[in-house]
Amino acid sequence: MNYDRRRQESLSDLVLNSNYLLLIYPEIDQLSCPTASSVRRARPAMPPNNHTTSPKTIEKAASTRTIPIQKPVNQICQVIEENEDGTLVDPLCVPGNPVKVTFADITSASFKVKNGIVNTPCVRSHLSSLTGMEIFLKKDFLQFTGSFKERGACYALRMLSEAQKSKGVTSASLGNHALALCYHGKLLNIPVTVVMPKVAPIMKIQACRSHGATVVVEGKNMKEAKQISMRLAKEKGFTYINGYDHPHIIAGQGTLGLEILEQIKDIDAIIVPTGGGGLIAGVALAAKTLHPGIQIIGVESDRCPSFSKALEQGKPTEVPIYSTLADGLAVPLVGYNAFATAAPLIDKMVVVKEEWIAIAILRLVELEKCVVEGAGASGLAAILAGLLDDLKGKRVVIPLCGGNIDTTILGRCLERGLAVDGRLLKFCVTVSDRPGGIADLCQLVSRTGVSIKDIMHERAWITSDVFSVQVTVVCETMDKEHTNQLKKVLTESYKSVAFGDEMNPWTMKLID
Repeated sequence: MNYDRRRQESLSDLVLNSNYLLLIYPEIDQLSCPTASSVRRARPAMPPNNHTTSPKTIEKAASTRTIPIQKPVNQICQVIEENEDGTLVDPLCVPGNPVKVTFADITSASFKVKNGIVNTPCVRSHLSSLTGMEIFLKKDFLQFTGSFKERGACYALRMLSEAQKSKGVTSASLGNHALALCYHGKLLNIPVTVVMPKVAPIMKIQACRSHGATVVVEGKNMKEAKQISMRLAKEKGFTYINGYDHPHIIAGQGTLGLEILEQIKDIDAIIVPTGGGGLIAGVALAAKTLHPGIQIIGVESDRCPSFSKALEQGKPTEVPIYSTLADGLAVPLVGYNAFATAAPLIDKMVVVKEEWIAIAILRLVELEKCVVEGAGASGLAAILAGLLDDLKGKRVVIPLCGGNIDTTILGRCLERGLAVDGRLLKFCVTVSDRPGGIADLCQLVSRTGVSIKDIMHERAWITSDVFSVQVTVVCETMDKEHTNQLKKVLTESYKSVAFGDEMNPWTMKLID
């Protein structure tokens, strides 16, 4: 490295940052340090000591990370443009002309945000013995605003020019990105205006306002909110910051990957929750540059598998969104920059169903004492669903990337997880309406050691004789075996009994 470049003011940060990186990662013998106007290329890393990598693998990994000639972000026109149909376009997120993020961008972000974010712990999970894998949980929900989004937001704000800082920034978000932008905007004295769709959680809307930001609640979904935000940027001169596809956002999220590699050695795979693609792009670039042998596995909800569709089509392709527990992953169109950066580096994408996300939230609360939102729990959900059994016996890292979940939604998730887990049972039984009929039922349930949570009886809408009553009971058991024991006792004691799983095929395969 040419240390005389320190004298160039425009390079000082990157040169210092490169030295900082060399102290942490001595296996890197050289890091190209770009000028503000030069071509930027990501150099292949030497094979690490903890992975046996063939020359062909190195050559392949290097070819996937070579970055074509491009302009630095600060030289790209950032004026919001308008199409003929009236829709607005973010100049930093243009179809067919993506801005690929480099490893140097991530190390620059690491240097600039290290005193602005929390270096969160990455600890061995109690779930390791249950899954047959050595699982490590990166607890990024411990950031001040409760999610990894602080990394990108902090870096993007710190990279603004003084003129941009004085005018302010705007963005559209369902919650986590908005929270991070509002919080760090307040710390840096940068005016922030966020547009949140009407479906955004009330808790997150109130939290954004508590940071002194201007919060506009408009639009029925993220697509509409994004257009409103860009309209504000165009009319008022704000800088628009895309929450998952702005190059500085992607680079900031990549710092999570660097932290993981510092904290855990001999990693075999990193399982990354995937929505718009910013997190997996940053983490994949950081991990694959330093350790090409690490598997990068993305996880999506089956209610919005936008990245899987993009990989299938070879380009970001819009998919419909359905309501999901993992609302943070519900992005209909993957970011163009994120896709261009991440696609060559991802080894596998898996799609998980809602019931497994609910179970993952339950497991994290019970065994790890971690309250995590659906998006943050999706990586563990993929393991619990048996989608990644090929990782058994290996060292796996899962970022728990967010913990901002409404208390009401948390309650529903826990109950749904208990139901799918076979520990919350609902049944309907017809008993005698004569004195003692319902009491006999309760005593029968009590003798099996089951706890009744709710009970309701119905006389009018039943087809049996007038001396009968239909009783619906919700009860809690210890496990599936305990549930099956109760079922056996009830079917032996009553002629007419139906269980909740018989009326809801969604849970049948898990309880039977």
